[in-house]
Amino acid sequence: MRALLQRVNGASVRVGGELTGEIAEGLLIFVCAMPDDTPEVSAKLAAKVAKLRLFKDDAGKMNLSLAQTGGSALIVSQFTLAADTSRGNRPGFSGAAKPQDAEALYLQFVDDLKGLDIPVATGRFGADMSVSLTNDGPVTLWLDTDAL
Repeated sequence: MRALLQRVNGASVRVGGELTGEIAEGLLIFVCAMPDDTPEVSAKLAAKVAKLRLFKDDAGKMNLSLAQTGGSALIVSQFTLAADTSRGNRPGFSGAAKPQDAEALYLQFVDDLKGLDIPVATGRFGADMSVSLTNDGPVTLWLDTDAL
C-alpha cells in the first residue's frame, strides 16, 4: 500500500457538495492499494501511521504520535498514488489494485486505524471528491509498505 500523510490543523472531504468526512488536528491520509497488498499489509501500515512521531511536544520537537496526541485521521482513497510517469506525459494507473480489491483494502485500513483507537473520518471510495485542508508545518510524508 502507498500512503501520503499530511499533518493538518483541519481537513474535510465533500462528494457532490455533501460533507462526508471532517477532522480537526490530525492527519489527512491519501491511501492507495497495490495489486499484491493483503489485510496484513494494511495492518502494518496502520500501525506505522499511528506510531509515527509527527506532532510537536511541549518543547516544539516532532516527538509525539497521532495516538499520543488524540488526533484524528481523515482517510481518502487515491489510486493516483500508483501513477507511472515513466512513459511520456500521460500517467498510467495500471499499477494500482483492481477497484474491488482496492475498496476492500481501503476499508480494511480504515478499520485497522479505528482498531488502534484513532478517530477516523473518510471520503467515499471511487467518488470524485473535493478535499480541503489546512496543512500544519507543512509536514507531508510518503509511505510505501514495500519500504517499511
